[in-house]
Amino acid sequence: MPNSECYPIDAVPGLSRLFLDYCAGEPGVRPFYPSLPRETDWQMRCPLPAHWNDVVDVLAGQNPSAAAAPALETLRTGSGTVLTGQQVGLLGGPLFTPFKAATAVARARQATAAGQPHVAIFWLATEDHDFAEIDHVTFPSRKGLRKLVYPKAPANPVPVGGVVFDETIEPVMEQAWELLGASDAMDALAAAYKPGRTFGQAFAEFYSKVFAAQGLLVLDAAEREVHRLGAPVLQAAIERADELHNALQERNKALDAAGYHAQVIVAPQSSLLFLIDERIGARIALKRVPPSAAEPSGLWQAGRDKFTTADLVGVLSAEPERISPAALLRPVFQDYLLGTSLVIGGPAEVAYFAQSAVLYERILGRTTAVEPRLSATMIEPAVAELLRKHELGLERILKESPDSLAQLLAARAMPVESKRKLSAVGTSLDAELEPLLEYMKAMDAGLGRSAETAANKMRYQMNRLRRMAANFEMQREGSLRRHAEAIEHALNPSGNLQERVHGAAYYFARYGFELAETLTVLAGDPCPGHKAVWL
Repeated sequence: MPNSECYPIDAVPGLSRLFLDYCAGEPGVRPFYPSLPRETDWQMRCPLPAHWNDVVDVLAGQNPSAAAAPALETLRTGSGTVLTGQQVGLLGGPLFTPFKAATAVARARQATAAGQPHVAIFWLATEDHDFAEIDHVTFPSRKGLRKLVYPKAPANPVPVGGVVFDETIEPVMEQAWELLGASDAMDALAAAYKPGRTFGQAFAEFYSKVFAAQGLLVLDAAEREVHRLGAPVLQAAIERADELHNALQERNKALDAAGYHAQVIVAPQSSLLFLIDERIGARIALKRVPPSAAEPSGLWQAGRDKFTTADLVGVLSAEPERISPAALLRPVFQDYLLGTSLVIGGPAEVAYFAQSAVLYERILGRTTAVEPRLSATMIEPAVAELLRKHELGLERILKESPDSLAQLLAARAMPVESKRKLSAVGTSLDAELEPLLEYMKAMDAGLGRSAETAANKMRYQMNRLRRMAANFEMQREGSLRRHAEAIEHALNPSGNLQERVHGAAYYFARYGFELAETLTVLAGDPCPGHKAVWL
């Protein structure tokens, strides 16, 4: 196992207060969640759904490998499920994707070890229609970062999982071979991502191989049988739309009153559903049309088409695959199907569970627990050497911009005499200014404010001297800029977490499929924050 360090989750920039308070177990979030992290009540399996055997049959059809057989047999005996999922990104998507899978496996193992058998399932978000979010992947290279893009976007916003690769995937794969080199991971990518396969099929095949030893199952939600089995949730969202909409608006007000913000905006005419256009296959948001004299019960609208509630119930009965849940309803749809004990999500998903909870209560009569996925930064040996050389820790790097990191390295590389003189002058300046400012404020408040402005300009010039000295050192020692760029690209690319930018396949190509087990063990550690993992 590689060494790892645990940092507080608030070391990660840009996280919502709701998510941070949830991770910290603050009492203020208790009204919005059924449980808090590391509580174990979720391990008690909820009653098996009436359709359980049908769901297991679907899973068996989608997971035909021998490696999946033990998990499927465990499900047939009535085990619980730990669920996670993600969009089906190109070439395996970003690094946090296997972090989710590993966390689900780790929690399933923990429940099983406690005497409550559980299986981890990965929900493929094949019905999402934002192609720009999944048509690319970014891999580290010797010269920084390389972004690979599949160029053939569909003409309409269709569900991305069904988009079929044509021959333009071949140049993308050639670039991947160049960047990743020969490995089991690259062989798996080449077998999965080829003309005639869909985004959903390729993604499922790749991760089924990556996590084969861990018994992870995948579930493509787009197929007709899944929607048929989950139709009661979709029908509730149709027939009780106004009730559920009002409940969400009240929950948003409660979140606001508690000092939090709603992750998902609930607009006046919004609904919890999408409809596949039968002409062009586009996935279009269904909106509510207010009641009128002609339609006292109101209507539904998707694009230019309008429907009554009875019309939509008819579509659901005849073509259930045409109606799919929006973000807030999707976890309810998932958990109705699978009787889920625990959901693993990222920061945004955990945050919007505070809204989805009211849908759970009204549709399922229960609320599923949610826990955050593993959050980590992988530090490769060459980058680790740079960190040691410059005496840098991950927490400091996450606070720096690319330019400020270069300035920091240059400042630390300055000769001792330069540091001493700059420090002495800065200290003397502060020591002389403070009593002078107090004296001038005592003479006159306006004079004191003017003096403070002048003093700030003097401090600015002092800092400018420090930057000038650091820039001179950076110009004299050209490697400092290169080191800063290498660290930034590797650990905090463009100010973003590595896990959100780097493609996961790069790490499996470098460190083998054994990395899946390493991540699972790391996800089982008690660290409640962000891990630095020294590979």
